[in-house]
Amino acid sequence: RMLTRIPSVVAQVFLLLSIVLVIAIAVIQINQQQILSPGLKYGIVLDAGSSRTTVYVYEWPAEKENNTGVVSQTFKCNVKGPGISSYESSPGALAKPLDDCLNKVKERIPVHLHKNTSVYLGATAGMRLLRLQNESAANEVLASIHNYFRAQPFEFRGAQIITGREEGVYGWITANYLMGNFLERNLWRTWVHPYRKETVGALDLGGASTQISFIPEDPEEHFNSTLQVKLYGYNYNVYTHSYQCYGRDEAEKRLLALLLQKSNTGASVDNPCYPQNYNTALMMKYFLGSLCTQSLRPANYYPNQLVNFHGTGDPGLCQEMVSLLFNFTACRDREDCPFNGIHQPKAKGNFVAFSGFYYTINALNLSGHFSLDDFNSSMWFFCSQSWAQLQFMLPKFEEIYARSYCFSANFIYYLLVHGYNFNAETWPQIHFQKEVGNSSIAWSLGYMLSLTNMIPAEGKLIQLPLKPSLFAGLLVFLTAMALLCLLFLIYLCIVSHHRKNIPHIEHIFIPE
Repeated sequence: RMLTRIPSVVAQVFLLLSIVLVIAIAVIQINQQQILSPGLKYGIVLDAGSSRTTVYVYEWPAEKENNTGVVSQTFKCNVKGPGISSYESSPGALAKPLDDCLNKVKERIPVHLHKNTSVYLGATAGMRLLRLQNESAANEVLASIHNYFRAQPFEFRGAQIITGREEGVYGWITANYLMGNFLERNLWRTWVHPYRKETVGALDLGGASTQISFIPEDPEEHFNSTLQVKLYGYNYNVYTHSYQCYGRDEAEKRLLALLLQKSNTGASVDNPCYPQNYNTALMMKYFLGSLCTQSLRPANYYPNQLVNFHGTGDPGLCQEMVSLLFNFTACRDREDCPFNGIHQPKAKGNFVAFSGFYYTINALNLSGHFSLDDFNSSMWFFCSQSWAQLQFMLPKFEEIYARSYCFSANFIYYLLVHGYNFNAETWPQIHFQKEVGNSSIAWSLGYMLSLTNMIPAEGKLIQLPLKPSLFAGLLVFLTAMALLCLLFLIYLCIVSHHRKNIPHIEHIFIPE
């Protein structure tokens, strides 16, 4: 009897345990899916680039403030007019264009949340250049923005000029964050660190600077040129470099300055990168007034003098001229030093190329990833078109952009192939993309995540990722165990009942 009691108790304990665990897992699952959000929180970031300002509105569930995996872009507005650095002589004129976007933002965010909504303004290479050229003008522009936001209902957290390296790293954070490389939801709807997920490199092309950011093959070896980023308790050593004056607009100004320098007549200058039969007259200060072209100014520089540029649409000559914008000799053939004497580890893995890269590729009628041959043939075809033909080829026709796409494509080719050393084999690893879901790939999201401290320093919220198959296996195992225990107990009951009946039968037959 003692022998049957012990297995019976053990089986009952296991049966109870299995049932409790199955119920617990099921309850957690159901509850996780039924938690209702106690409302939303909002954040506003102004990306004050060299060519324009973009306002982004982000939102996230209030209870998840310390869990970044839930921030999404809910609204985007392009401020009319040029970038804020263009207002150096009239900082007061900034208010009107900002008003249009801010009024739309006020409608998007519930009124009772306005005073708790933080606004951040980050200015990039255009303002970095203005600060180098005229610090007091740059300060006046920032002061004018401070005054403007004092009259707004939001909580203004300041306007700052961010460094090129910060811009690069924030862009890298945004790209990887949106692609789910830091956090993903598991079967239980909780956020976990993805299992063995590789990060992607980020390529950003602005108007005044360009950035490359990625995790090198051996981060230890490149310790001096990497920044350590801590996300969700995981460390990432990100190599990042920002090339000032290598943004699309500033690079083109340098090209125009070179063409003027090489032409014999100052009155009319042939531009092989402009479409055939395109003519325009530009003031000298438009392309020679920049800090990036200062060294190329002619002795007879008159800011208001007009220079006529005549497009010849010659892809071969355009490529030749664009190559002169890069200093490939400063490195003296060192492999880890592509151009301008800048040390760079070998580009590794997949990359996402956004902003100016995406818009140029889109104009060439390409998208996503494609071969280097496809890119070259599209570029050659595009650059051979006349100005009249281009008007029918582009999905959206704006003169200032249309005339420059051929230059931009050649510049991108030189930057990626001869600058960053991508080749026919690695080129398809670059994905040209504007957004993920409804969120733009831009440094602004990474900037806000960092400033709101919504990226926890320690990964307390991280649970080790159990794969869905493991969860399912666990449920099957516990259910099977419960059934086995039940069957075993039934078996014990039958055996025990059978034994009780044996002496009773013997007792009946004794008298005979």
